Amino acid sequence: MEKDFFAHETAVIDAGCKIGKDTKIWHFTHIMSDCVIGEHCNLGQNVVVMPGVILGNNVKVQNNVSLYTGVICEDDVFLGPSMVFTNVINPRSAVNRKEQYKKTYVEKGATIGANATIVCGIKIGRFAFIGAGAVVTKDVSPYSLVVGNPARHVGWMSEYGHRLHFNPMGMAECPENRDKYKLDQGRVTKL
Repeated sequence: MEKDFFAHETAVIDAGCKIGKDTKIWHFTHIMSDCVIGEHCNLGQNVVVMPGVILGNNVKVQNNVSLYTGVICEDDVFLGPSMVFTNVINPRSAVNRKEQYKKTYVEKGATIGANATIVCGIKIGRFAFIGAGAVVTKDVSPYSLVVGNPARHVGWMSEYGHRLHFNPMGMAECPENRDKYKLDQGRVTKL
């Protein structure tokens, strides 16, 4: 049976993986056993995807990214260059903690910037935006913009990736596509 995705000749794809149509897997990337990669994904060079990772459709994984067991990304997630996930809170070389892997869930449309670190066991909300180099240690709300080490909330982002500026009535508009957003009791919803 002919595959309907592209894998560079230096990429390694282990047994039991499911890879969606029109996905591209580039140089020196290793996808380990039992991973699920959706349609129209792009995995850059030197990416490692550990066993059991799940990526939705249209996920963009830039060069040198590490996705460890327990990571689940919904559709349209962007993972910036050299960002990394963890899967154990207290790793030690001499102590095997594979039974303690924690799930990390990245919801639809979220962006994680270059060199960010995502500590395991958290949820990154829909269309959240994690700034470059941030160290994320707790859940991130949908549409939230977080930066720093440790990451802290500094604002809100539209689905098109623009900073939202709310008026006194709690309303904001995306400058690119004119979608409207409402801020109410610390939560943003798209109208």
